[in-house]
Amino acid sequence: MSDQNDTALSFQEYADAAGTTATYPGRGTGHLTYPVLGLNGEAGEVAEKLKKILRDHGGELNAEHREALIKELGDVLWYVAACCHELDVPMQEVAARNLQKLASRKARGVISGSGDER
Repeated sequence: MSDQNDTALSFQEYADAAGTTATYPGRGTGHLTYPVLGLNGEAGEVAEKLKKILRDHGGELNAEHREALIKELGDVLWYVAACCHELDVPMQEVAARNLQKLASRKARGVISGSGDER
């Protein structure tokens, strides 16, 4: 998909489609080990690509770098979908809860700072 407007895809549509490619130990049993480890690995790959862009290109993103980062973010998204599957929670619920949390922090003036329960 080269154009962001090619296809609008809901979280549920993505999760359903991603699930057709999900084969891993414990799939569908509520065990999070495999998808959480995969999520961590893929997030690390995003960071690794950015590190090399900083080191080798002064932090300047070109079209190739952008595409590489998008591919890695897609892998992150796949593992998020797998984690949601194991937790039996729709991705859209996770997204909605996150937005509610952020809106609450903003309203209370604690959007910056640290700590999960601020």
